Amino acid sequence: MVRTRVLISGTVQGVFFRDSCRRVAVQRGVSGWVRNLPDGRVEAVFEGPEDAVAQLVSWSRSGPPRATVTAVETLEESPETLTTFTIR
Repeated sequence: MVRTRVLISGTVQGVFFRDSCRRVAVQRGVSGWVRNLPDGRVEAVFEGPEDAVAQLVSWSRSGPPRATVTAVETLEESPETLTTFTIR
C-alpha cells in the first residue's frame, strides 16, 4: 500500500478532470480524493497498490481529453488506509 499526493497544473479545471480522475481511480481500485485549488491547479491523493497508484499518477500527466497538463508534482506520503475515492 502506497500513497502519493499529486499537484497538477495547466488547463485542468472546468474540463471534467476531477470526475474523470474519480472514475479512473475506482476502475483501478485506488482510494483517495481530488479537488480544485484556488490557484487553478488540481490536487489529488492516490492510495492503494503500488502499480495502481503509479497508473493514476501516469494518467494525471495527460488527464481527460479536454485537459492540457503542463506540470505534475508528486509527493510520497504515509498511507492512511482510505477506503473510497471522493471529489472534494
